[in-house]
Amino acid sequence: MAGLEMAEVILAVIVGTLAAIVYSLRILILLEKRVASMEENIEKLTRKVLKEETFIEKSVKRKK
Repeated sequence: MAGLEMAEVILAVIVGTLAAIVYSLRILILLEKRVASMEENIEKLTRKVLKEETFIEKSVKRKK
C-alpha cells in the first residue's frame, strides 16, 4: 500500500506541475496580446506624428 500512496503523490506532483505550466502559458499569451496592442497604438501615434511633421516641413518651405 505504501508504494501506491507514493505513486499517487508523485502523480499529483506531476499533474500540479503541468497545471502550473499551462497557467503560465496562458498568462504569457495574455501579456503578448497586451504588448501587441501597445505596439499598434505606438505605430498609430508614430504615423500621426510623421504626418504632422511633414505638414510642418511643407509649411516652412512655403514660407521661404
